[in-house]
Amino acid sequence: METLVVELTHKNALQLLKDLEAMDIIRLHDDKEAPKKKMSEKYKGILPREAGEELINYINHSRNEWDNT
Repeated sequence: METLVVELTHKNALQLLKDLEAMDIIRLHDDKEAPKKKMSEKYKGILPREAGEELINYINHSRNEWDNT
């Protein structure tokens, strides 16, 4: 099975999806059912380590400048 995210662009689309679910063709899930990942897990490994360290240094430097003014 494959899970897809669908954006409904017509007012009747939801009813059509519910009809397909009633025919056991698809299964609808609420967003509330999806397990929420922590931000650290979601974005882990996206940036190379060096770029991440540079970003952290830049943020710390900016915060220090803000605090010293």
